[in-house]
Amino acid sequence: MFRAYVLLFFTYFFFHLKVSGNITKYINMKYAFLSDITIYLLAFLTIVQFYLVATEGKKAHIDCDCDHDHVHENDLPFYKRWGIYAIFLFPLITGFFLPIATLDSNIVKAKGFSFKAIDTTDEYAQIQYLRPDSSVYYGTDGYEELMQKELKQYISKKSIVMNDKNYLKGMETIYNYPGDFLGKDISFDGFAFKGESENSRQLFVLRFGVIHCVADSGVFGMLVEFPGDVNLKDDDWIHVEGTLSSMYYQPFKSTIPVLKIKNWKTIHAPDDPYVYRGIN
Repeated sequence: MFRAYVLLFFTYFFFHLKVSGNITKYINMKYAFLSDITIYLLAFLTIVQFYLVATEGKKAHIDCDCDHDHVHENDLPFYKRWGIYAIFLFPLITGFFLPIATLDSNIVKAKGFSFKAIDTTDEYAQIQYLRPDSSVYYGTDGYEELMQKELKQYISKKSIVMNDKNYLKGMETIYNYPGDFLGKDISFDGFAFKGESENSRQLFVLRFGVIHCVADSGVFGMLVEFPGDVNLKDDDWIHVEGTLSSMYYQPFKSTIPVLKIKNWKTIHAPDDPYVYRGIN
């Protein structure tokens, strides 16, 4: 019976994430079909398990003619049985009773902030900051072809508006070909992060981006420079418009793009603060 209720609660948990929209805080929504399949599969397994529970009483007293002993779940030692239960109960308890945390500047501060991707032992994941880099998911030729295609979409435009759908693609293209975008007008939304800015007129405007799931998320954006001093706090959301330039940023020991601000305003945080790679 316990297994039946565990399956029931897992089914409800995934269904609740789907209906509430909170599933977007865990995975790239281009994989939403996988969560749908999971819900249907868990629902099917739940029905099967309840059916088995309902019919097991009829079979409980049937003797087996085989010449070996059977080990049942209830024959396990108490600590082993509840150890198995705990493995399944832990994600349910944390999922139902702990609030869903949104990634913000505190994560950036905790992990450090740099221009280059941080090394990781997982060959299929990269912890990235500032500059999106999806080359790990493509071969050399395939990635170059993709970037050339993206460049053609932006290079002819005098002004580039980066929104929820094209934020990661736009940022990656600009960082790959910064010289082609110097002098162009660019606008986007993000949260403020002061980092190691050299003066009170500079800060980073960032958004967390998800490649596949939240485990491989990174924080991406650009250094911006205002005409005068500004009084913004970390995690304040702003809309910025300006002209792209570049500068040598001493804390990173690298030349990076910088947006010279013409207009800006504070905005409310969006319902979904994350942006996703691959949504067209």
